Amino acid sequence: PPAPARRHLGPQAPQHRRPRPPAARERTETQHSAMLARRMAPAVLRAAAVAPRGMAAAVNVPIARRISESARRGEDPPIHKQMHDSSIVHFKQTNTYTNLSGVVERPEWRNPFGQAVWSAEEVESVAVTHKEPNDFSDQVAYQLVRFMRAAFDALAGFYTGPADENKYLNRIVFLETVAAVPGMVGAMIRHLRSLRRMERDHGWLKTLLEEAENERMHLLTFLRLKEPGPVFRFCVIVTQGVFFNGFFLSYLLSPKTCHRFVGFIEEEAVRTYTKIIEDIDAGKLPLFVDLKAPRIAKNYWALSEDAKFRDLILAVRADEANHREVNHAFADMHAEGREDAFSPFIDGYKPIGSPTDAKQVEAIAEKTAQQ
Repeated sequence: PPAPARRHLGPQAPQHRRPRPPAARERTETQHSAMLARRMAPAVLRAAAVAPRGMAAAVNVPIARRISESARRGEDPPIHKQMHDSSIVHFKQTNTYTNLSGVVERPEWRNPFGQAVWSAEEVESVAVTHKEPNDFSDQVAYQLVRFMRAAFDALAGFYTGPADENKYLNRIVFLETVAAVPGMVGAMIRHLRSLRRMERDHGWLKTLLEEAENERMHLLTFLRLKEPGPVFRFCVIVTQGVFFNGFFLSYLLSPKTCHRFVGFIEEEAVRTYTKIIEDIDAGKLPLFVDLKAPRIAKNYWALSEDAKFRDLILAVRADEANHREVNHAFADMHAEGREDAFSPFIDGYKPIGSPTDAKQVEAIAEKTAQQ
C-alpha cells in the first residue's frame, strides 16, 4: 500500500486563486442578492402579519412580495424601486396614517365591555340638577367639591380670560383621569369585603366597575384630541397619588360620604359639558363646530359615521348624568342602612328619566334576581 501522506506541521503555503472574469463576478453578486432577498422577504411578510397596526404600516408588504417574486425568478431585487415607491409611509408622529397617496383614518380598538347607547331624545333630555345636602357629611362633601371646582378653574385660567377649546380640553382630560378613580376604589373595597365575609356583593361591585371603565373610556376618547405634555402628565401622577389614597381611606371610614361626594362631582361634570354644548351652539368654540368625533367614540357609543364633536359631548354628558344618579342613590342606601341590599343598577345603567327613588328601583332589581 502507498505510504500515508505526511502532515504538514508548518505554516500553510499561500494559495493563489485565479481572478474571475467581470461577467462571472457580476452574475455571482446578482445570485447573492437574490439569495438574501429570498431569505428576507418571508420574514418581512411575517412581521407585517403579526405587528401592531402602527408598526405594520411601516412594513411595505407589496414591496416585500415583489422582492420575493424577483428572487424566485433569479432577478436582481428591485431595491431601487423601493426608494421611489409612493406607498412608503412617512415616519411622522400623527394620529392618522399618512402616505404619499393620501390620509387614511387610523383603525381603532373596540372596548369589549358593554356600554349604554343613547338615543337622540335621551341625550337631549339631560338636565343640570342638584341634590341638596341632607346632613353634615353631605355638607362636607359638597363644600369640598365646590372648593376643588374653584381651585381648578383658577389654575386652568378660566378666571383670567374667555374659555377656549384648549382650556376645555385641558380640563376634560385632567378631570377624567380623576373621575375614573372612585369607581375602582369603591369596587376594590367592596370586593375585599365580599371575600372577607364570604358572601355576595349583590351587584354593587359590577356597577362601580362599569363606572370606572366608562370614565376611562372618556379619557381615552379625548386623548385623540389632546396630547398632554410632560408637565401635564406629572401633575396627573401627583394628583392621582394624593386622590387615590385619600379616597381609599375616606371610603373605609364613610362610604356614604364618598358616594355623595362623587354624586356632587358628577353634577359639576354635567354642568361643564352643558356649558360646552351651549358655547358650541353659540359659535364661541369655532374649532369644535365641524370637528369630527374620533373613531373610538363612534365605536364605543355607536355614533353615526358623520358624528361631530357635539354628538360626542352629548353622549359623555349622558354618561355623567347616570353616574350622578347612581352615586346619589348609593349614598341614600348607605344612609338608610341598606348597603347590603341589591344594587338598583344590577342590570346596567339606569335609563335617563326613570324614577330616582332607590327603594322602588331596588325592589325591581331584587325581584328580578330572585327569579
